[in-house]
Amino acid sequence: MLRAALTLGIGPEAFWRLSVREWRWLCQGGEAPSRGDLAMMMKDYPDTGEGSERV
Repeated sequence: MLRAALTLGIGPEAFWRLSVREWRWLCQGGEAPSRGDLAMMMKDYPDTGEGSERV
């Protein structure tokens, strides 16, 4: 989460002073991809099964 804050330009001192509302905003996730979007990503970036690349 600190990394996300740093990406947004929030320094470590400001990070530790965040309010609950600010924490929630920082932690909220985006919308999940649709089934079609996921299928398209799987087609564009298939698992190769080679070594440690496969998860």
